[in-house]
Amino acid sequence: MKLRWIATFLLLVLAAPPMPAAAGEEPEARLVAAKALFERYVTLERAFDPALADLYADSATVRNLRRYPTGQAREMKLEGAKYKALIVVSLPMARERGDLSVYTDVAYEVLATGEVAITATRYSELKEYSSPLALRIAPQEDGVWRIVEETGESQP
Repeated sequence: MKLRWIATFLLLVLAAPPMPAAAGEEPEARLVAAKALFERYVTLERAFDPALADLYADSATVRNLRRYPTGQAREMKLEGAKYKALIVVSLPMARERGDLSVYTDVAYEVLATGEVAITATRYSELKEYSSPLALRIAPQEDGVWRIVEETGESQP
């Protein structure tokens, strides 16, 4: 019985649509929307759910600085539509490897533009390192909050 309740709860959480933005909403409401989006981001990522890609705007900018043991660093930059496709393709491999992340030091800031900046420290359980993560989210034309910019770091 308890397992059925947990499964039902997880289905409801994973199936819930992202929180829409109301026109002219107060900073507190923007923070609530940002926290809901980030909680969904973490939940979908941990479940290796391809719906994670839906949290990104097609026009988003995604940057990743890859730091190598040699000291060399290489930046990758993708547009949202390509990154979303990459998420869908890579999640099965991540599940197979047990590639999970834990987020700490999560902070939210409403920007003058009305967007919300989210910063966190991401810890890779598989590779055992921490790195910074920065997201910028904004309501889209359809009123749904989505990630419009992501900046992160990774290691091989």
